[in-house]
Amino acid sequence: MASRNALLKYLRVNVTPSLRSSGLTTAHQCAAPLYVLLRRFSEEVRGSFLDKSEVTDRVLSVVKNFQKVEPSKVTPKAHFQNDLGLDSLDTVEVVMALEEEFGLEIPDNEADKIQSIDLAVEFIASHPQAK
Repeated sequence: MASRNALLKYLRVNVTPSLRSSGLTTAHQCAAPLYVLLRRFSEEVRGSFLDKSEVTDRVLSVVKNFQKVEPSKVTPKAHFQNDLGLDSLDTVEVVMALEEEFGLEIPDNEADKIQSIDLAVEFIASHPQAK
């Protein structure tokens, strides 16, 4: 490790930006390249998230219409296995139904984390492609 650091010490090249080469001379012009580094979102992306109450209503509707669920047990805080009695395969089917309802694809690693209605609502409400 020490030999690596010693070697890197001699291989490093110090770079200092030269404002003369780019033709920038005023303070305003010097700040201009920094503006390019800011990340901007279009209005379409910023305004495309669904309202959480709408998502909650739609998720509750999907879960209530699932054939293995007793609709009276469905609440916004219901856990798929503990409260609704669904097994892991049923949970996968519910997540697939949610994907279809909201027109999005939930990656497998995220789908595994969705074990309750409130977790489903949180994920979908924060997903920019949910419709």
